[in-house]
Amino acid sequence: MKFSSSSVSSSSVSASSHSLAPYGWDEEWEQVFAPYAAQGLVPGRVVRVDRGLCDLATPDGVIRADTEYVVPRDPMKVVCTGDWAAVDPEGARPRYVRTLLPRRTAFVRSTSSKRSEGQILAANVDHAVVAVSLAVELDLARIERFLALAWESGAQPVVVLTKADLVPDAATRSYLVQDVETTAPGVPVLTVSAQDGEGLDVLAAIVSGGTSVLLGQSGAGKSTLANALLGEDVMDVQATRDVDGKGRHTTTTRNLLLMPGGGVLIDTPGLRGVGLWDAGTGVGQVFSEIQDLAENCRFHDCAHESEPGCAVLDAIETGELPQRRLDSYRKLLRENQYIVAKTDARLRAEIRKDWKRKGAIGKAAMEAKRGRMR
Repeated sequence: MKFSSSSVSSSSVSASSHSLAPYGWDEEWEQVFAPYAAQGLVPGRVVRVDRGLCDLATPDGVIRADTEYVVPRDPMKVVCTGDWAAVDPEGARPRYVRTLLPRRTAFVRSTSSKRSEGQILAANVDHAVVAVSLAVELDLARIERFLALAWESGAQPVVVLTKADLVPDAATRSYLVQDVETTAPGVPVLTVSAQDGEGLDVLAAIVSGGTSVLLGQSGAGKSTLANALLGEDVMDVQATRDVDGKGRHTTTTRNLLLMPGGGVLIDTPGLRGVGLWDAGTGVGQVFSEIQDLAENCRFHDCAHESEPGCAVLDAIETGELPQRRLDSYRKLLRENQYIVAKTDARLRAEIRKDWKRKGAIGKAAMEAKRGRMR
């Protein structure tokens, strides 16, 4: 659908580039949008999605638009907070989102449904901030899951250990940070207390000038952290339960909000399930030390189980690599392979072939063992 130039808002595309700069608009987006500008459409960034409707930041301010024309069958292509879109100009009634611009990054997890679908939590994100509460025992395996999805999304992960004021002992806090750093190679790990402001300036400096998504379980202190970064009480906050440190879903939708120091923040509801979705590369980055060790294995296809000359198993023996890390690595690889195989027939066939090969090897080993015992 085309509009005459007279129907376009008085804000030109070049002017909109300036007005939307706080939301992340740049020259690259302007170039991608050029064909839609020629049709008389205006750019907008999705700040919130409701059923069939969404709020967008546009040169005309934040508007409400209908998403009828961007409801694909593929759930990976639905409108998501953080998307950039081409929308009808001011004066059109109703205003429709006509198309979405190609995403630079997307944070995706698998749904709990049996249909093997991915769910997009945020689009066009530069930093994935994983909030982890120090009020409860650290769940390193869950942190690894978040980080695998974050790396896979194309964003830079950051782990924020919240409620640091609840661990006043410096030595204890140092050990906790060390544990997470071992779990998150190449990832900044910060201790933050929204209560007394500790670490907030460092975090604000990291996320300024880009788009950040705030992730974590309910009770991790995300809403409190969001309010601290935003400089005002925008998000509702509820107390966590004393018995297990968990909280209710104070955030029920994904909202994109401007930060006073620059950049935008996407706050998300607490995530109970963090299922992988085609995150093989992300898993590899989370366990980069295992990938590095594997390069020295005798066999290029070493499974790090019982093969001779396995550098990974040697590292377990010497204590260089914790057994927990290898167990977690294997678990996430299996889970990711299972998810991908549900939608890839060729991979399913390869997995069955590999099972048969391993079964034959195991059978031969048992028969050899029986022969030696006779």
